[in-house]
Amino acid sequence: MLDFQYKPNSLIQKFIFERNDEYLIQSNSHEEKVILLILRDLLRLNWEITFKTNQISIKPPQFYDKQIIKSSMEIKRHEAINQKQIWINQHLELARNNIGNGDEVWESEITPEIEICQTQQQHDIFRIFRYYWSSPYSEYVGRRLKLIIRDSALPNKPVIGIAALGSSIVHIPDRDKWIGWDRPTRTKNLIYTMDAYVLGALPPYNYLLGGKLISYLIASNEVREIYQQRYKDVITNISKRTANDIACVFTTSLYGRSSQYNRVKFDNNNLFNHIGETRGYGTLHLTDETFKAMRELIEINGKSVTNRFGDGPIWRMRVIRTAANILGFDADFLLKHSFQRAIYVTPLAKNYKDFLQGNDQSLEYLDYPLNSLVENWHNRWLHNRRNNQEVKEAVTNFRKSDFSIG
Repeated sequence: MLDFQYKPNSLIQKFIFERNDEYLIQSNSHEEKVILLILRDLLRLNWEITFKTNQISIKPPQFYDKQIIKSSMEIKRHEAINQKQIWINQHLELARNNIGNGDEVWESEITPEIEICQTQQQHDIFRIFRYYWSSPYSEYVGRRLKLIIRDSALPNKPVIGIAALGSSIVHIPDRDKWIGWDRPTRTKNLIYTMDAYVLGALPPYNYLLGGKLISYLIASNEVREIYQQRYKDVITNISKRTANDIACVFTTSLYGRSSQYNRVKFDNNNLFNHIGETRGYGTLHLTDETFKAMRELIEINGKSVTNRFGDGPIWRMRVIRTAANILGFDADFLLKHSFQRAIYVTPLAKNYKDFLQGNDQSLEYLDYPLNSLVENWHNRWLHNRRNNQEVKEAVTNFRKSDFSIG
């Protein structure tokens, strides 16, 4: 439970009783402003308030409703879009030039072609499409592999969707327990896993379950070989082994178990296996506006929280902890009540667990040819979608000139 002190007739008291967001921009006190912003963010998530003399206590609900999470992510997404609006406007035409009209896509054989982001234009295409997602834009540090998936069956090769692999997060308890990692083994072998932190389709392919197609491709021999080629000269510091082997790919779903990964199979193997949930420890439930106010509060109090390259979420947590120390509330309680994510694993080798546990010295890779995976998607998913009249109308009515981000 979070406890905040307040004075009678203060803006904090008025905000709690009247729930008027206008109070958030009227306070001249940095301390009061940060408290108001935290309260606003948490009340949007249905946190419950109890009152004591000159004190507010606030606690989270038993669980976050899916719609509550989506609403919160929409707020954060719009924050990110507003911050980059000029850049987005400058690149919107680039996005429209790289997607397809619905009537053409409906007639397409849909033959995916994997394009690695290398040039500035490729990175710009990836970035502009990433802003389309409902979750806010974030970037991984360390190893990164960004992919654009195009439909080579059409002359202009429109983009079906995008995907990105990044270095795995260091500690996820359910994942580590499921693999059978202790801390030394995880430290040694984490480099042989990757996280799929972007994975999805764009219109009009999303109406045709293009997201499932992109999911299939992540398991393909071709994506694995692209990764191996990219990191063929990287050597681990501890074991001095090459770091281009990849045993499996992890991904998480913010909204619980995801239909995108459900029943994605090949040769009777589930390509995505649900293995647990994250602990919900993080900063995703707090807006950038609140975070900025915390930084200002820290600066006003003569403190500094450096942001070194690669700090990422760790830096944000240190900022929140420092602000909490100034205000006198429990930062751990606030941080551990963010959103839980469902964790999925995509095995790329038969013996990936034994390898990651250090019992095997080499990987026995599964054979997932791209063409076979695509054929499986065609037969299992696309055929049924194309027999659906509502889907046909949604696809054929789409015009790339209608594509927008907002």
